[in-house]
Amino acid sequence: MSAPNIVIVESPAKAKTINKYLGPDYEVLASYGHVRDLPPKDGSVQPDDDFAMRWQPGDRAEKTIRDIKSAVKKAKAVYLATDPDREGEAISWHIKELLAEDKLLDGRGLYRVTFNEITKNAVQDAFAHARDLDEHLVEAYLARRALDYLVGFNISPVLWRKLPGSRSAGRVQSVALRLICEREAEIEKFAPQEYWSIEARLKNPDGVPFTARLTHLAGNKLDKFDLKSQADADHAVTRIQNKALSVQKIEKKQARRNPPPPFITSTLQQEASRKLYFSASQTMRNAQRLYEGVEIGGDTVGLITYMRTDGTTLSEEAVGQCRGVIKSKYGDKYLPDAPRLYKSKAKNAQEAHEAIRPTDLNRLPEEVAKYVDEQQAKLYDLIWKRTMASQMENAVFDQVRADISDGTDDVILRATGSVITFDGFLTLYQESDNEDDDGDGKEEDRRLPPLHEGDATRLSGIDPNQHFTQPPPRFSEASLVKRLEELGIGRPSTYASIMQVLKDRNYVTLDKRRFVPEDRGRIVTTFLMKFFTRYVDYDFTAELEEELDIIANGDLHWKEALRLFWKDFHKAVEETKPLTITEVIDHLNVELAPHFFPQKEDGGDPRKCPACDDGQLSLKLGKFGAFIGCSHYPDCKFTRPLVVKDEDGDEAAKLSNEPKELGKDPATGRTVTLRRGPYGPYVQIDAPPENAEDEAQRMKEYDAAIEEWKEAKKVAKAAGEKAPKKPPKPKAPGPKRQGLPQGTNVADVTLEMALELLALPREVGIHPETGKKITAGIGRFGPFLYHDSTYSSIPKDDDLMSIGINRAVVVIAEAAEKRAAREAAKAAKAEGKETAAKKKAAKKKTAKKKPVSKK
Repeated sequence: MSAPNIVIVESPAKAKTINKYLGPDYEVLASYGHVRDLPPKDGSVQPDDDFAMRWQPGDRAEKTIRDIKSAVKKAKAVYLATDPDREGEAISWHIKELLAEDKLLDGRGLYRVTFNEITKNAVQDAFAHARDLDEHLVEAYLARRALDYLVGFNISPVLWRKLPGSRSAGRVQSVALRLICEREAEIEKFAPQEYWSIEARLKNPDGVPFTARLTHLAGNKLDKFDLKSQADADHAVTRIQNKALSVQKIEKKQARRNPPPPFITSTLQQEASRKLYFSASQTMRNAQRLYEGVEIGGDTVGLITYMRTDGTTLSEEAVGQCRGVIKSKYGDKYLPDAPRLYKSKAKNAQEAHEAIRPTDLNRLPEEVAKYVDEQQAKLYDLIWKRTMASQMENAVFDQVRADISDGTDDVILRATGSVITFDGFLTLYQESDNEDDDGDGKEEDRRLPPLHEGDATRLSGIDPNQHFTQPPPRFSEASLVKRLEELGIGRPSTYASIMQVLKDRNYVTLDKRRFVPEDRGRIVTTFLMKFFTRYVDYDFTAELEEELDIIANGDLHWKEALRLFWKDFHKAVEETKPLTITEVIDHLNVELAPHFFPQKEDGGDPRKCPACDDGQLSLKLGKFGAFIGCSHYPDCKFTRPLVVKDEDGDEAAKLSNEPKELGKDPATGRTVTLRRGPYGPYVQIDAPPENAEDEAQRMKEYDAAIEEWKEAKKVAKAAGEKAPKKPPKPKAPGPKRQGLPQGTNVADVTLEMALELLALPREVGIHPETGKKITAGIGRFGPFLYHDSTYSSIPKDDDLMSIGINRAVVVIAEAAEKRAAREAAKAAKAEGKETAAKKKAAKKKTAKKKPVSKK
């Protein structure tokens, strides 16, 4: 039997699907993503050696590489079938380089195949039109990887030296973080502006009610802020009252609304966020599974086309399928005379691939839902409807505008409305409204009763409405992707990872699905904008993206682009070396003062130290990051974290310098105090008094322990075993401390409460089934129950100090059930993997036993 052709793809799921299409002459292997990358250390990219790049296998890639090389040794040809984008081309290039290093390509063909969808026809057609690797795409990848490395491994050490506690800085992530931080600064500086609008409640001659808005007053057209106060609004109401109002003019026009184009990566992420509440990474994860394929009716088939794209075009076959389904399912009136063509509006769009669409439009969402999980079914439904709608007829609206007055221009009211006369594509799909639009709704979406010029109207009431301007909203994942795309920053394959990195580095958090910059994120951004201004500039970052596209087109050599970048960038890095931490702090103190020291409502000094009343608060940097401290340190030891909790008041602040005595322990006479440390307030009881007899007894016990240790050491040596550890020298007992439970106000802490806390852990009772003791205490992760060598968290609604035996038994049982469920799921997953491995091994064994035909 002739040696097989080896096909290499990224994932096992993709390999399984493709394997069924190619037949016995092909063996499909998975590379599990990138097989090698730049080591995360200095010297991986060497500008002084013509930007030589040093690669190493990924963490778990060595076995994969060995398996690929072993299979290639027996093959007659190698087909690289990784994804049809820059990253896919890069994975194929790395595999080619690894094979060439071992001279495994000598006498063997190497081919690159790409397909936009994993269907039998598409895959077989791709193999029939195999090509060479696209060197220009590979060079664009090398340039991007080198740029990201050079920025990260040159700016990050500067951050670590000048801003202790900071994390690394990425080339594109830092720009995205700047967007988030600048939006937060806008919100903080925003001053609401008051304005009023007037709405009249009217009835037409048939008594049907409708509303109209005041647009002209005293012959002048009203602008948004012309009515600034209630007095202005009341004056306008008075002018309207007692007027004989009638319809003076009616304007009617027909409007058409076009369907949105089919999805590209960014619009899919935006709509999935708005409609399905998916994160960007969640959307891409589910899209990947739909692309790689599922088993339907005995056949494994990809359900959607490649999901990393900025092209909005559809193939002729896809358009034909759309039009066929529209005609049969919705009728001729929903089918346009000609197919719709779209062009991407995104800056720097490549239009290299088709839009994201189902591989077969006849495969309806309700049918697909039987074979995929709930999230995948929802995403497929969204993609199917958007694709179909993109080829449907326009929606048609009749819009009406009626001007109402007493025949003069003293007061003019305007009523607007619209009616859908033909729903067109809206029968299937309606694009979500812009989530950043915080307006009061669109008046033109209202329906008006029949009105004619000259109709008298009856005034039912007048409503003056007070409004305040709203600050710009925080970015959601959807709106951040949209803004990055508008600026030309990032590419379809990078949006999800950009946001994930910001979250992983704790530079931002998500609150109600909106990005809120953490203080460390704001500090890093302020530092970069001051000392690396150009490299967090929006236009500069977009221009770099354009250069990478020019490299991919073959119009610029990648190393020339790197040389131009490195010259100025290296100079900027060198200029930061003489910077002192004091200079950095002085700049941050000025730039971030409105955030860390906001103006007080009483007009007091926001920087006044609450502990000594004399020092000034300022930003300081310690070993573990930034904090707020007093200028009178070390005389005043007040510090607070950058984020102040609500319960931290003046009383808590004063504890930094002087503990508060709560009283004496009645049992021992030892002093109990309330104190404040780096991790918050805590109570403390003094150490028990020490005398000579206590110390002598302690040393006697230590000497006995040392003798036992010496004997155990001899026994271990004779048996060839590891010697036991030497007992530590005993120390005199120190003071006992206990942190306050979360949410406790320091003003409410009494001697009795402190003694209860210091007595922890407390015994709750004996478990009725095991007969073992249950105790309750406070640990690193909050209040807990301890039973049978196992910790169980106490729910937030239960009180640590009063939880009883019955409730404790229930909490322990519920925690045990959750642990058992996790273990069962883990075991099932492991068993599934083991079963799959056995099946695969058996299949290979059977294949080897097949008889070879003899001549």
